[in-house]
Formats: sequence, C-alpha cells, structure tokens
Amino acid sequence: MPLQMMRIADDIERYLKLNASKGLLRFLICGGADDGKSTLISRLLHDSLAIQEEQLAALVRGPGTGGSRSGQVDLALLVDGQQSEREQGTAVDVAYRFFYTDKRKFIVADAPGHEQYTRNMATGASTADLAIILIDARYGVQLQARRHSFICDLLGIRHFVIAINKMDLVGYSEARFQEIVADYRDFADKLNVNDVRFLPISALTGANVVNPGSEMRWYEGAPLLAQLEQVEILSAPSLHELRFPVQYVNRPNLNFRGYSGMLAAGAVEVGSEIRVEPSGRRSTIERIVTNDGDLSVAYPGQSITLTLRDELDISRGDMLVAANSDIEPSSVFTADVVWMHETPLVPGQDYEFKAGTRTVSGRVTRIVYQIDVNTLSRSASDRVPLNGIARCQIEVTQPLVLDSYQRSPETGSFIFIDRLSNLTVGAGMVVDALNIGHVVWHDMAVDKRRRAERNRQKPSIIWFTGLSGAGKSTVADALERQLFGMGYNTYVLDGDNVRHGLCRDLGFSDRDRQENIRRVGEVAKLMVDLGVITLVSFISPFREDRRIVRAMVEADEFIEVFVNTPLAVCERRDPKGLYRKARSGEIGQFTGITSPYEAPESPEVEIDTSIHDLEETVGQLIAALRRHRII
Repeated sequence: MPLQMMRIADDIERYLKLNASKGLLRFLICGGADDGKSTLISRLLHDSLAIQEEQLAALVRGPGTGGSRSGQVDLALLVDGQQSEREQGTAVDVAYRFFYTDKRKFIVADAPGHEQYTRNMATGASTADLAIILIDARYGVQLQARRHSFICDLLGIRHFVIAINKMDLVGYSEARFQEIVADYRDFADKLNVNDVRFLPISALTGANVVNPGSEMRWYEGAPLLAQLEQVEILSAPSLHELRFPVQYVNRPNLNFRGYSGMLAAGAVEVGSEIRVEPSGRRSTIERIVTNDGDLSVAYPGQSITLTLRDELDISRGDMLVAANSDIEPSSVFTADVVWMHETPLVPGQDYEFKAGTRTVSGRVTRIVYQIDVNTLSRSASDRVPLNGIARCQIEVTQPLVLDSYQRSPETGSFIFIDRLSNLTVGAGMVVDALNIGHVVWHDMAVDKRRRAERNRQKPSIIWFTGLSGAGKSTVADALERQLFGMGYNTYVLDGDNVRHGLCRDLGFSDRDRQENIRRVGEVAKLMVDLGVITLVSFISPFREDRRIVRAMVEADEFIEVFVNTPLAVCERRDPKGLYRKARSGEIGQFTGITSPYEAPESPEVEIDTSIHDLEETVGQLIAALRRHRII
C-alpha cells in the first residue's frame, strides 16, 4: 500500500480537510505519437506514490502484448486503459487522472498524439490551465507538437512547459537540448504565450520528472513536479456581465415555472433586472432555487434554477443577460475554426452550430485565411481539411448571443454538427460578432458584371509594390490621370493616405503591417465589386500578404506591378528622409534596412523608374493593362 493510501487510512477526516484547502491545477500533456506522454503521466503517479500495489503488478508486459519491454514494468499501461490502446501501444482518446501532493491537487489529461485524433486533444485542452508539450529528443520539434501548441494557444492556455523527453536516447546531451530549445523558441515567438519553460527529462528512467536527474547536472532548474507545484496560474480576465444559458424549463407542477442551467458568467441576485435574448423581453429575478435551498446570489459555475416575476415565453437555448447589457444577438460572426473530420469544410455547406444550449443552422460564407501550423503563415484557401485551422466568417439562420472567446470561453465557443450523421465535425472560437441587428448577406440584383458593363471596363486591382522611394505613388498617380483622361473609372489607395484614416491605429510591427494590408485588400475588393479599376500603392513587403489579397478577387482581377527600383536609387532619392533616420537608428522596422522586403516571384508587370522616365513607364503600364484585357 503506497504512502498516500496509508495516510488516508490513518485519518480519513484529516485527509479530506487537508485536501479541501489545496489548490487544483488542471494540465494537459500533448505532443506527437510515441513521444512518451502516457509513460510520463505514469511516472508522475508512480514516483509521487499515487499507484497502488495491485495496479503496479498489472503494469508488467507479458509476451504478445506489444512493445519491446516484455516482462518489464511498462508504466504507459497505467493510462493506456482501452484495449485498442494496449494493442496499438498508443493513446486514442483523452485519459484523465487525478493525483495530489502535499502542496497541490492535479487533474492531468493525456491527449492522443496521432494526427487523426487532434479533435480529442482539443477537448482536453479546453479545460486546462497549463500544457506540457512533449518533444522526442531524437526528432526535435515535429508538426504535431507545433499543431498542439497552436491549438493550446488558441484555447487560451498561457503556461507552457516544453518537456524534451527521451534524453537517455541522446546521451543526455546538453547541446541537443539547447538545439531543440532554440528551434521551439523561433516558433513560440509567434504565439501569445508568455510563460514558456524548457525541461530535459527521461520519463522512462524518471530523470527530472519527480526527482532530479543525476545524468543531467548541467540542468539547474527544478524537476517537472516541483514546477507544477509552484507555477502561479495567470487567470484570464473573467466576464463580469451576466450570462445564463437556459438548459431546461423546469415545470414540476402548475404552480412553479423555473429556468435551469449553469451560470456561465457574472453574478445574479434576487431582484436583478434581466433581459431574455433573442426575444429582448425583460423581467426581474424572483427566486434562485437550488437543491440545498434558495440563494440570494449565485456565481459562475453554479447550477441553479431561476424564477421570474413575469410570465415570459422562454425556451431551452435562450440566454438571460443583464437588462442594461450592450450585447445583441448576432447572425454573422468571425471565428477561428479547428476542423475535425475527413470531409473538408467548404463554404456554403449547411451545418448545425451548437453554442452553449442553443442549436441553429448556418454555413461558413468565407474562409478569411488558413493557418500553416509549421510557420503560422496565412494563406488563401477554398476549403479546410482534417485538422486544418482557419479563420472563417459564419452566417446562421437564427441569432446567437456570443462573446469573443478571449473574453468568455463559455459563451464564445461552439461546435459544428453534421446534419446527416449528427457527428461533431469542427470546433470554433469566436473572434468577433456583428452586433448591428440581424445582418445577413444579400445577393444584389445589380452586381459587379452589370456595373462593369456600364463602365465599359474590367474592374480590377492594380497593386504597386516596392521599396520606399521606388516611385510607386508617383507612377500610380500618373497612371490614374491617364486612365481618367481615357474615360475609365478609377480610384487610388495610397499607403500614407490610408494610415491617416482607416489604419491610423496600426504601427509598423509585422503583425500590424499584415493587418494594414488585409484592411486595404478588403476595401480594394469592395471597389472591384463597385466596378472600379483600383490602383493600390503600398510597400506591402510580404509575399503572403499580397497572395491573400490576390485570393480575395477573381484570378484575372489582380495585377501585381513590381516597382523594382534598386535600393541605392531609393535611398539616394529619400524624399521623406526616412532612409537617413533608419540608418541612424531613429526608425526601427524600416523595409529594406532593418526589415526584409520579399520581392514578387512572378509579377504581371515589372518596372524600374531609374531606367525609364514617367511618360515611358505609364506607356508600359497602359500596354500591360491592354494585354491583360483590363482596358
């Protein structure tokens, strides 16, 4: 009988009292298949004396049970509980285990590593405070470790422990450990996680799991369990506004009507004025009923039944909010989606969307971009494959009450349900909701084609890209004057001008520059729909951003003009004195000096304003537009 069990038997009341006062940490162990997740969890349980003797005896592999350690204790079998997991030697579902130490209680989720079970991993991550990302020291940072890290980041986990396992198989090499640390840091810098810790371990031998590893004296940090006991969890800002999703209308007799559910956010008091969404009807809380008697106030996480002073038509799926709340039901919203089914997500396909207790029909109207989990780059896409992650615009047939996921995970998350099979095929985290009434997209009778026919031109985006001082704005302005004189409808979007209005809130970090180009791309797309030839003059240093804008319109509606004027010429011109300030360090993140410029690989047009004068350059562009049938 282990020490913990002996302590329980000696004084059960003292045990219960001590553990009631301990804090609880929920954490997830994830990573690629065969990285040693189950072995690590079992090592934590074994070395912290949380395994009973009869369980330990069952962990001896016999012949024919798979693996390579027949006759030896195999700790992974403790949590690989399903028969299929034992046969395959790997986890296929999330396994939860509870254990405790003198300092803390723990609930640990063992997430499956295989790519096809990413959906199970996301389930385990949804309730975790901390993630242990396991990496095999032999192979380094693999795709699944990156995918799991990104999903944990999306789900709001703000504490990562990067456990580099199987150090015994690389000779406990410090150099190998540091190599993997550097590789992962390059990836983690693009995430929102601030607390990332690195730890060399061997789950098989127990080194640096519960006890320090004598083989790795070069590592000066605490073992894994000590870090789990000591880490201070940064709680996300909680939503203080009332959110009560109605789960059940409680009607035991003719004299009682209550509305049951779990309070998702905020507090509710007897006498509070509430509003029912989506109907907008108002009333006042009369009673807060529980199995243990009435309450005067209830808090998030409590399961309660509310009664109202007024007889209102309230059903399962309705949401009770404060009467003065600004939130409005939304029919259109943007969300980050993790796709969990072999059949890809395709815009226009009908699904059921379940948010809280409410289920409505709807569809994805547009994939804004898909995310490459290796590089975290964004690309245009017309579908999202199994385990793909994308930002999507969604439209539902009946309004939902939604908060952003970062503000309130309970009321900012939802799932996709296939209408035929009733399977959960995807999960989403709300980014923002369009709260301006029940706005839906309408197909207009006057469309882009008809506007283009009236204007006798092909609407398009002429995208000028190049270094500062290359002559983009000068050429775009001259080209517009020429086209206008020829009778065409045009408009110029200039980088400096846009930053005075539409993008005045953005800086010059890589992320802000990406958002700057995205906004301009959306405006240019609207201009194309209006039937206008839109000339866009932006440095736009990143190929990926330009590709995303290209994908917003039809294939022949985007003409990329690379103003390939040499850097030396641009710097010599320096019309605004920016190069001089960048060279002296007054300006950081300046394209061409301290920030990279990714030249187009195959632009439709390439010009050099240091070779040809303005009139010749405009002539080249007019010829190119005719060649591409824009005019």
